[in-house]
Amino acid sequence: MNATDIPLRFAVLGPLRAWRGEQELELGSPQQRAVLAALLLRGGRPATLGELIDGVWGERPPAAAVSVLRTYVSRLRKVLEPDRNRAGGPRVVVSVGDGYLLRAPEDALDLTVVRQRAADARALRAEGDPSAAAGLLHAALDGWDGTALAGIPGPLAEAERARLDEERLALLECRIDNDLDLGRHTEVIAELMSLTRAYPMKEQLSRLLMLALYRSGRQADALAVFRTARRTLVDQLGIEPGAALRELHDRILAADESLALLPPRQQAQPPPARPPAPATRPAQLPADLPTFVGRHSELDRVRALLPEDGRMPSTVIIGAIGGMGGIGKTTLAVHWAHEIAGRFPDGQLCLNLRGFDPTGTVVTPEEAIRVFLDALGVPPSNIPSGLAAQAALYRSLLAERRVLILLDNARDADQVRPLLPGSPGSLVIVTSRSRLTGLVVGEGAFPLTLDQLTTSEAHDLLARRLGADRLAAEPEAAAEIITRCARLPLALAIVAAHAVGHPGFPLATIAEEVRESHGSLDAFTGGDDITTDVRAVFSWSYKALSAPAARLFRLLGLHSGPDVSAPAVAALAGLPAQETRTLLSELTRAHLVIERLPGRYTLHDLLRVYAGERVRAEDPAEERERAVERLLSWYLHSADATYPLITPKRARVPLPAPPPSCRPLEFTEHEQALDWCESERANLVSAVHQAVACGRPDLAWRLPAVLWGFFYLRSHLHDWLDTAGAGLSAARAAGDRVGEAQGLADTAAALRFTGRVEEAVAHQHQALALYRRLGDLMGRSRAVGNLGDAYLQAGRLRESVEYSRRALAIDRVLGSTWGEGIALTNLGDAYQRLGRFQEAISCLEQALTVLRASDNRWVEGVALDILGTVHHRLRRHDDAVAHYHRALETHRAIANRWGEGHSLSNLGDVQLDAGREEEARTSWRRALEIFVELGHPDAEKARERLARPPGRAPRAAGDGTASARTA
Repeated sequence: MNATDIPLRFAVLGPLRAWRGEQELELGSPQQRAVLAALLLRGGRPATLGELIDGVWGERPPAAAVSVLRTYVSRLRKVLEPDRNRAGGPRVVVSVGDGYLLRAPEDALDLTVVRQRAADARALRAEGDPSAAAGLLHAALDGWDGTALAGIPGPLAEAERARLDEERLALLECRIDNDLDLGRHTEVIAELMSLTRAYPMKEQLSRLLMLALYRSGRQADALAVFRTARRTLVDQLGIEPGAALRELHDRILAADESLALLPPRQQAQPPPARPPAPATRPAQLPADLPTFVGRHSELDRVRALLPEDGRMPSTVIIGAIGGMGGIGKTTLAVHWAHEIAGRFPDGQLCLNLRGFDPTGTVVTPEEAIRVFLDALGVPPSNIPSGLAAQAALYRSLLAERRVLILLDNARDADQVRPLLPGSPGSLVIVTSRSRLTGLVVGEGAFPLTLDQLTTSEAHDLLARRLGADRLAAEPEAAAEIITRCARLPLALAIVAAHAVGHPGFPLATIAEEVRESHGSLDAFTGGDDITTDVRAVFSWSYKALSAPAARLFRLLGLHSGPDVSAPAVAALAGLPAQETRTLLSELTRAHLVIERLPGRYTLHDLLRVYAGERVRAEDPAEERERAVERLLSWYLHSADATYPLITPKRARVPLPAPPPSCRPLEFTEHEQALDWCESERANLVSAVHQAVACGRPDLAWRLPAVLWGFFYLRSHLHDWLDTAGAGLSAARAAGDRVGEAQGLADTAAALRFTGRVEEAVAHQHQALALYRRLGDLMGRSRAVGNLGDAYLQAGRLRESVEYSRRALAIDRVLGSTWGEGIALTNLGDAYQRLGRFQEAISCLEQALTVLRASDNRWVEGVALDILGTVHHRLRRHDDAVAHYHRALETHRAIANRWGEGHSLSNLGDVQLDAGREEEARTSWRRALEIFVELGHPDAEKARERLARPPGRAPRAAGDGTASARTA
């Protein structure tokens, strides 16, 4: 039995502990244990890096918090999955987006077991069966082993300890209440006396003690408990006891006979079972703003959209919130969404559509649907191409579900329509600077246009941030600030942040600064244009910065991606990392940038516009061009640093040297490289298009050339095709024949993996012609070999043989053992599909000799797998099994999970053909587990194998082998 087959158990209701089977595991340092605790307490939901860092370190994380956190996760994986390096990727602690998810059965955590027992007990009590409930309540309380999360540091553990202590106390109150229902009043008195001393403010404990004493014939003692509780509440809190405690006191004074013990009610029929929850429940809403105020009439209007009794809406409800930029559309939408999220049990989806993004990078409906499909658990490889097919899958997943969908910053109705569910029960909230008239007329959306805050609401906003006393001391200055900010929430927030940062400044001084800066930013008009007062606020905040911070703020207006990391900012500014972080902290304090995640920053739309205005006005064109060059070169060289880890032993694309003050990142682990590419994916795609726009085709075509391995492994085929096509177009426009040839090869590879094989063939022929004209023999060899592979995938086997032979001849002339091994492997695969088995065996055995000499383990595993297929088709079952096992060993050595699953499928086929049915089904099950984990479409083939009637052997596979050559 593998370690992965042994069940894991976890305990948080006491010291944090974990077991594999009966063996307790060593979980490492307190901070590492805190990371595990944070993942366990997410209840099967992913935790972002920011959430984990905040939970472990709070407001003062170490400088390398992200790196340290990833180290802790890596160590936990080794403890929880000791055979992970042999068996493949992680299965317990898995990477999800920019964070992690802990996968374990629900009953693997003691807290889940305790909560289920408590829920079952409460259900039994509601049905009138306290006797049955008693055992469950006692068992639930026995699940505690002292203080929850004992010894775990960090703000998350501290908060969870307090919450779990309250949960345990509530469960204890329920158990005692149940004991009273069973007539055990005498037995619980001593326990209740101890508890009321420990928790003197808990009125429920006092109520239970009074009832127990009264039922034991101790009326005077029961009344004394009330007097003690009342005195404590009055002395310490200045309040009287609650209604329940006062009512019990009055009933005891009146010797109310109904206080006597009543017989249990007749046991009711159990309630119907609840339908299972969806497998993936997204929870994407951003945090509600703690300083939210006002908007009472607007909230009343949107609340009226939903049935008052909590019933499911009979139609799809669409609320369209419109208004000018900075008016508070998103703030209101998020606040309302949090208020009603509980009515949508299947989750919340949220996305900024960037319809009025200053960079012009509007999120297309296709991109938005892919984001939502990913959140709903659809693997990238299962997402169809084309908007219509993607929208159909999206609507199918939302059918019969109740989901809240927040679409922020929409451009127009056409951008929103494909994102609307097709079945009733869900709510869509849309925010936009446009009126979205088409959505109102065509889809029946409810329009709500936000105006400026009322004077009273603006005053409340400032009071919430500055304190009511400070405003009351200078009412005229407060009124002028409100007027000068045009009652715009964003402007008020910026002024308030400045005032909070200078508590000694009179508000009159703040108002005077705003007044004197009039004219540097136009006032708002009736539309969406930015007007004077808001620019005055921005300008004044900007001028308060130090000169280096002001320069950095301006340069951020040149970044085109949705967010930016601190190292990328350092490259943009040409500054050392520590100095950059110091300046970013200054900008964050001034509320000019937002630290969305630790070390990742973004600007509000209006501030991004303002930064762009300032950099064009204050910085020479040469400086702007140098800054953009540093930024794009940083993305290119950092991506290139991942290349040897993601695609080992592949020839690298020659790059120009990075400019001075550009310090690309370095990577040491395969997973670290993939995680960086994933976290920067949107910026890398944006960088390609920015390179095109600013006239740097040399950077535009090289970025997709170094990213192809990442795009392939993570199945980001749309991004691959988009960036490769953009780089190709830029190279052609610039007359860069080397770049054009590389762009043709990259685009062909992306087309081949999206199933557009004939288009891939056409692009490879164009690449081949260019390489001939350039005299590039190595490029010609790659193009010829890739044509052999493309024809192989297209089923055009004779052409595949022709081009694979030509590639083999060129590689031998060039002395390229790497290319020679790949060509021999592709040629052997084509021969076996043609039924020319002896020629296939000869080519594949030669390939193995060459591949092993060049240490090409990736293609070695492919060649071994194909040899297994040849022997299977020749009915040499023992030889086939031996080759498949050697292929598996090679795949596992380099963590090639898809190769492992493919070879397991083939191994199962030959085992069944040899009459070893149980072994075959075991191999197929293991293959299915891998394909499901990867979200690979071959999972369906594995299911078909397992569903096949016993004794029915499949035909030996003649195709479907892994491709030996890519871009």
